[in-house]
Amino acid sequence: MKKNKTTQRMAMFLLSAFALLFLVLAGRFLFIQASGEVAGVNLKEFAESKRTDSYTLEATRGKILDRNGMELAYDQPTYSIYAIVSEKYSADKDHPIHVTEVDKTAEEIADIIDADPADLKERLQKGIDEGLWQVEFGSAGKGLTQDQKKKIEELDLPGIQFTEEAERFYPNGTFASQIIGLAQRKDGLITGMTGIEQQLNDQLAGKNGNISYERDGYGYKLLNPSEEVQAAQDGDNVYLTIDQKIQTLLEDTLTQVDEKWNPKKISAVVMNPKTGEIVAMSNRPSYDPNDPENVENWYNDAISNPMEPGSTMKMFTVASAIEEGKWNPDEEYKSGSFKVDKETTIYDWKKEGWGSITNLEGIQRSSNVMVANLVANKIGEDKFLNYLKKFHFDQKAGIDLPGEIPGTILYNYQSEKISASYGQGTTATPIQMITAASAIANDGKMVTPHIIDKIVNPDTKKVVEQNETNVQAEPISKETADETLKILESVVTSEHGTGKPYKLDDYSVAGKTGTAQIPNPNGGGYMQGKNNYLFSFLGMAPADDPELIMYVSVLQPELKETETGSEPSAFIFKNVMENALHYMDISPDQADDKNEVSEKRVPDIEGMSTNATKKALEDTGMDVVVVGEGNKVATTSVESGQTVLEGERAIIVTNEPTMPDIKGWSMREVLELGELLQLDVETINSGYAKTQSIKKGTKLNKNDYLAVEFST
Repeated sequence: MKKNKTTQRMAMFLLSAFALLFLVLAGRFLFIQASGEVAGVNLKEFAESKRTDSYTLEATRGKILDRNGMELAYDQPTYSIYAIVSEKYSADKDHPIHVTEVDKTAEEIADIIDADPADLKERLQKGIDEGLWQVEFGSAGKGLTQDQKKKIEELDLPGIQFTEEAERFYPNGTFASQIIGLAQRKDGLITGMTGIEQQLNDQLAGKNGNISYERDGYGYKLLNPSEEVQAAQDGDNVYLTIDQKIQTLLEDTLTQVDEKWNPKKISAVVMNPKTGEIVAMSNRPSYDPNDPENVENWYNDAISNPMEPGSTMKMFTVASAIEEGKWNPDEEYKSGSFKVDKETTIYDWKKEGWGSITNLEGIQRSSNVMVANLVANKIGEDKFLNYLKKFHFDQKAGIDLPGEIPGTILYNYQSEKISASYGQGTTATPIQMITAASAIANDGKMVTPHIIDKIVNPDTKKVVEQNETNVQAEPISKETADETLKILESVVTSEHGTGKPYKLDDYSVAGKTGTAQIPNPNGGGYMQGKNNYLFSFLGMAPADDPELIMYVSVLQPELKETETGSEPSAFIFKNVMENALHYMDISPDQADDKNEVSEKRVPDIEGMSTNATKKALEDTGMDVVVVGEGNKVATTSVESGQTVLEGERAIIVTNEPTMPDIKGWSMREVLELGELLQLDVETINSGYAKTQSIKKGTKLNKNDYLAVEFST
């Protein structure tokens, strides 16, 4: 009886325990059902997240364009290939969507993506053996072009899929590469690393979007996928101030000099001195941002490589003396040597000098003694330092590019104060030199250089930002600037002027040469030898009212015994400046041309037939070229009432244009033809047209590609 009671108690205890456990579990289930949460986690959201795919909608990076809208950098699609190797993907499908023939797939794809067929076979088979869903093809399967993708798709191989990804593309290679810069994919995003790509990365990058949807166990979108889309905001387009035609002139000319004289470095900048717009800028060494391997120099030397400029600095010494009322062009001095202090004597580049000469002849001959005398005995060392600072040689020029490094005014010892007058000791960058010179070319007003013209929203086409001209200082008066220009013009035109090699055929030039010594990298003074100089020229044209100003420097060119140091820099300046001014339609101002060639006005040619227009222009003394066989005139290179020079070439484009023979044409005339016909013109070298890629008589269409090789 006692045993039975004990058994009953145990049974009641166990029953109660099970009942309590059931109530707890049932309560828990009821709570979960009612609240939908476990440990603070919403079960519905958890389930949705497990079956929801989410991926980024990448914004298209903004384009970089030149001032006329030519595309210099933009995103282009690239593709990565992968293979589905699991048979489960083909379940309930009418045809297989996984790889069915490993050998055939590997061999046919390998040829297109330049891969080893054995490697692709191994990757595919390994994925199948390990039960993977899909496999990739390594580096060979990434960065494929649209053409490669199309060829693979035409093979119609089951299981082969692609993912698309944008890649930054620079259609012109080394063209303005150190201005445009480089953008590469970093942490999944295309990010600017150098140049404008870095400077305006936030504006160019835009803002990524997002898309999400629910899928089944096999990865397919559900019929009711609860899709959410947040659209991407594409980056803004950036228009630069550089002009593709002038930049091309500069790039081609620098390449020729680089190949012929093999200098250590070349830098050149072309600027509008009235606005501060940089119309061209380039350096050597340069690089191709599409293939950034083995790059010799990432830096934009025009803004980040301070050098002792040499005698180009003398124009600012003379301008300072004029502004102080201490300049007398007819005052004579004894050239050759100048004793700075007990320990230091400076010499002219011709050590014995030229005897007693005037100050004007001194600047024409680039006399160190003349400017040393100006600073020591006329201007005063303290006031000259103030002028160096007024010209902002102690600070950045302020160009809107990353990486600008200013030079340094070396002005501690007596010898340094004197040597600063002729550009030794003190350092400056090309952009500082050309900025300071803008005051001389622009009525005393020194403008801030800029490379960004405007930023435009790609969707609305509205201008988000517009760069304006900024006068950052007025170191000299208009009167001083005008007088300095006349003096610098005489440096080019005088019989003993060092600037004679820089004289242009059609335009007057004001400028100053520079032959700067290079500090010995091993210490102890300067390097010796004919080639061990920085040869430079800072010039502006036309001289009376400069439209362009250009600084060019060539470091340590390999000169022959018969060659002078000015030849490489003069070759660059003359080819670029002459052709750029013609391209800009600036009227020639050389007196010889005006005396020898008469000017005439173009008669009213509006609405005339081709033959009538040709006769009317020939009657003005023009050399007329008719493009095509059409009877109607589509456009002409001259307009009614325009003033032209006798013998100038006029182009008549008919309604049925065909390619003319352009051998012997100048670069300006070829570029003008390209503008009239809306051709895609590529110029090679400089001088006069030697060969053309489109044969004479070929029918022409808009955007046809024309390559023209020039020769001097």
